[in-house]
Amino acid sequence: MTQNPPDLRPDLARARVTDAPRPGQPTIGMVSLGCPKALVDSERILTRLRAEGYAISADYAGAEAVIVNTCGFLDSAKAESLDAIGEALTENGRVIVTGCLGAEPDYIREHHPKILAVTGPQQYEQVLDAVHLAVPPAPDPFIDLLPARGVSLTPRHYSYLKISEGCNHKCKFCIIPDMRGKLASRPAHAVLREAEKLVEAGVRELLVISQDTSAYGLDRRYDLNPWKGGEVRSHITDLARELGQLGAWVRMHYVYPYPHVRDLIPLMADPASGVLPYLDIPFQHSHPDVLRRMARPAAGSKTLEEIAAWRAICPDITLRSTFIVGYPGETEAEFQHLLDWLDEAQLDRVGCFQYENVAGARSNALPDHVAPEVKQDRWDRFMAKAQAISAAKLEAKVGRTLEVIVDDIDADGVATCRTWADAPEIDGNLFIDEDTTGLSVGDIVKVAVDEASEYDLWGTLRR
Repeated sequence: MTQNPPDLRPDLARARVTDAPRPGQPTIGMVSLGCPKALVDSERILTRLRAEGYAISADYAGAEAVIVNTCGFLDSAKAESLDAIGEALTENGRVIVTGCLGAEPDYIREHHPKILAVTGPQQYEQVLDAVHLAVPPAPDPFIDLLPARGVSLTPRHYSYLKISEGCNHKCKFCIIPDMRGKLASRPAHAVLREAEKLVEAGVRELLVISQDTSAYGLDRRYDLNPWKGGEVRSHITDLARELGQLGAWVRMHYVYPYPHVRDLIPLMADPASGVLPYLDIPFQHSHPDVLRRMARPAAGSKTLEEIAAWRAICPDITLRSTFIVGYPGETEAEFQHLLDWLDEAQLDRVGCFQYENVAGARSNALPDHVAPEVKQDRWDRFMAKAQAISAAKLEAKVGRTLEVIVDDIDADGVATCRTWADAPEIDGNLFIDEDTTGLSVGDIVKVAVDEASEYDLWGTLRR
């Protein structure tokens, strides 16, 4: 599980609504845990509440009730969600729970019986009903103005764009389909309209997310949607092509390596397309036996062939992935296969998790669970190899001039930026520590790379 960093969490920092509450205006706080998909849900809830005249509180004390948007993907995520609910109860006392863990209301109430209400993931109307009961709305249509972009919990210059909900896969370690249901794709024209409004409001980077981005539109039979006087298919290739024409960077996340993904690569190879040469693909493992035990829709050897094909079309493509070590039954030979595969694949950005049981997951019943100390050892060895690969790849960028987007400029004038090879929060940064006068957050500029570490770069602004 990923938790929003402190400067993006609405329970710790002001949401992107800067106006102070008017006298008598009802106020709501929110704690948003989990992945970017949950963050989008939080933004939608807060946008609806703002449209109804509620103010967004930056802290517990200023809120008349607090919504906790939970994560329930792993047992450790459940524990963190329960802690967050407990903290909100202690600090505020009036708490509404939603999100993935909300699919287990009895489990939540067993630990926190004093909560006001529990709703599951994507149950926006039920959340609003619970807020209305706890804190009745009191809108003033002449005063309560909603920003054109809605309420955003990310910086103004980038935004997550969720294109579908749910998942049709049945991976044994995952309970997302049980919590969020089967694949449900949004109509292409609805996604494009939202993206267009975001770009018009100043967003410079669109981060496309879902549970399975490659499967987008499958449930809709890739239907045609009206758009700009013509039609566009609900298909990831067509959607990416249209998104790239809006004038912002387009970054693809959670892409399964299906054969049709190869059709995206020519777009990524064309700088004019707007689609960044970046794929975030959850490979999870390489050994065929482990993948079979996971019930994953991929095989390591075929994946290497696909990676080679992608790089033949787009040599500069950045590949990011996540892996699980210590999956039940994983032998030392299977783990060594993963290390060897990583050597061959030479992925640019890599994350790794130690396997955890999740209540309701089929993997819990698999035999030969790996001892905690073995999982830790394998995680250490895996990350050491991944770090060495990352260091070599970044060192090769020294001397090149790259396009970057500015995320922050501190009081000392040091600019924290990202290249097109880096997604916010999960990848590395490029720092400019001199001659940043005139730069603004959200600017896209060219930088000469001077220095590299294992994960980050340093450079000089090209004027």
